[in-house]
Amino acid sequence: MGNIRAASLVLTAFLVGAVLTSCDDGSKAAAEAAAKELSTGLSSLDVSHVTFTGTDPSAAQDQLKTVVAGLGDVKPAVTAGQATSSNGTMSVPLDFRWDLSGREWKYTTTAEIAQSNGHWGAKWAPGLLAPGLQAGEVLMLRTTAPARGDILGANDAQLVTERPVKRVGIDKAKTPSSALDSSARALAALVGLDPAEYSRQVAASGPQAFVQAVVLRNVPGRTPTDDQIAAIPGAFALDGTLPLAPTREFARAVLGTVGDATAEQIQKSNAELHAGDQTGQGGLEAKYDDQLRGKDGLTVLAVHQDGASATSSASPSPSSSSGSQAGSQQSSPTQPDQPRTLFTVPAQAGTPLRTTLDPKLQQLADDTLASVGPASAVVAIRPSDGSVLAAASGPGSNGYNTAMLGQYAPGSIFKTVDSLALFRQGATPDLKVQCTPTLTVDGKTFQNATGYPDDHLGTITLEDAYAHSCNTAFISQRDKVSQGQLEAAATSLGVAVDAPQLGADAFMGSVPATAGTTEHAASMIGQGQILLSPLSAAVMAASVQKGGLVSPRLVVNAGEDTTSSSSSAAPSGSAAPSGSASAAPDSATASPAQAAAKPITPAEAAPLQAMMRAVVTSGHAGFLLSVPGAPVGAKTGTAEFGSDNPPKTHAWIIGVHGDLAVAVFVDEGGLGATISGPLLTNFLTKAAQ
Repeated sequence: MGNIRAASLVLTAFLVGAVLTSCDDGSKAAAEAAAKELSTGLSSLDVSHVTFTGTDPSAAQDQLKTVVAGLGDVKPAVTAGQATSSNGTMSVPLDFRWDLSGREWKYTTTAEIAQSNGHWGAKWAPGLLAPGLQAGEVLMLRTTAPARGDILGANDAQLVTERPVKRVGIDKAKTPSSALDSSARALAALVGLDPAEYSRQVAASGPQAFVQAVVLRNVPGRTPTDDQIAAIPGAFALDGTLPLAPTREFARAVLGTVGDATAEQIQKSNAELHAGDQTGQGGLEAKYDDQLRGKDGLTVLAVHQDGASATSSASPSPSSSSGSQAGSQQSSPTQPDQPRTLFTVPAQAGTPLRTTLDPKLQQLADDTLASVGPASAVVAIRPSDGSVLAAASGPGSNGYNTAMLGQYAPGSIFKTVDSLALFRQGATPDLKVQCTPTLTVDGKTFQNATGYPDDHLGTITLEDAYAHSCNTAFISQRDKVSQGQLEAAATSLGVAVDAPQLGADAFMGSVPATAGTTEHAASMIGQGQILLSPLSAAVMAASVQKGGLVSPRLVVNAGEDTTSSSSSAAPSGSAAPSGSASAAPDSATASPAQAAAKPITPAEAAPLQAMMRAVVTSGHAGFLLSVPGAPVGAKTGTAEFGSDNPPKTHAWIIGVHGDLAVAVFVDEGGLGATISGPLLTNFLTKAAQ
């Protein structure tokens, strides 16, 4: 009997335990289900359908929206963990992960889950949303702008760096309302803006706004002066800095500028850019913006709701500090109404971009074109290593990168390509050719440029035809070289081929592989479908001077030399971003002529060098004899275009001087010798000083 009673007690205890365990398991599962419902709602920032105990879901939703509004258009990823029981209360951890412009903010809060009226639900509290968040507090994101990386030139000279500026505008908080319109109009007139438009901007801005009119370089002798600005009620000139080149014109089309992000840039930035952020506008500043811009510093604050507006409108202070992207979480004890830092990541400064531009030569190129009316360009390359030392586009280009992106018929400078193609078919500079006043091919009449000397007509050498640029003599040789052979010779000189080291957008030329009879004749004098940019023209001259194919480089890798000659082979890990190479076909799409092309050799270059020298010593570029130092070689070019009668012309000249190759271009410029020639003389003379 005793054994039966003992067994009964054990069985009873087991059954009671099983019932209790079953109840605990049920409570835990219910609590975790309620927590999962909550985490799903928090992840979508919509808890309007979540079950709460003691709080209406709509009220919780209103509080949620208010608390997270200061973080912008971003949602967290929230996952619920396993429930635990303590003193009759079920608790479930909630793991939060926010992606704040690429910076991860992670933390864990705890949801208390209870049963009410037969339903399991979470107890709503601000602390669900962030650690230690109190009633009346909201989250606020503050960003700190990083220091932008400089653009460097040869010898790591600072081309674009932070330079002092004056931000000129009207401070509405310090301007009597009765004077706002007159002050705005007066300031606009002083700085060259439309008075009516600027007055409207001032009127439409908030009562405490500083309405910027213009940003001026803070340099000696600038106008308007501080005194002129201060004489206008409410007008101020505030000190600041901006990433700027040495002058407004300095390599502007190549380098680009830095300014407020546009709506389109913000939309495409994946939430990395916001209104008021500074970002690259054109040129290298835009192409390498991710590298140069760095990363914003971030701080998430817990702010009393009454002070949130003031906190969010505080101006971020620039920071040049760099640091780890790993954030830190802080919750220092402060006064209840003071902001508390919950998370912070320091700003990460941008990385400088190194280029081959030589400050002296670039400034000289800009100055050389300063008074040229039409679109124009000067490009200078070091033949020994392909470094682009200067790439200037004149004021007539209206901000367009004529130097690197222009597409123009090259005219007679293309006779350099013709000559190489003829040499490969057995010709020499002494080849006798016929220079006639005109030559007709399939009904189209070609003639020499205006002013061609009569004493160089008739039977002359190929060198003389090159030196004086006899069109008909070169066209007369059209049957000795095919269009494909012209294309191959062009690619041998770096024209119409890829530029993998350049690191910038460029047009490297276009030479068709096939052409009809008349078109082929036009190709022999750099017309028809032949197109070059000033950059590709300079590369052509550089390849002749080097006696080998020159591949231009502008953006260089960290640690790569920018001061002296080096191999022109493409470096591994080129700094050029994907898609930046110029308009030349790859091996999969190259024409047969391009695929079979071989780089120019020193033996092939020698007669071309002699012919370029003859242009100076006996041809019509004798003005270059005045350039000091090493002997100068050159080739002029005049290319007709358009339907005017007489037609308009592009003026070209290429020149070599020691370890320097230069192309000068002027659109609608007349003759290459008379228009572009003096510009090249000025550039080479001053470059040698």
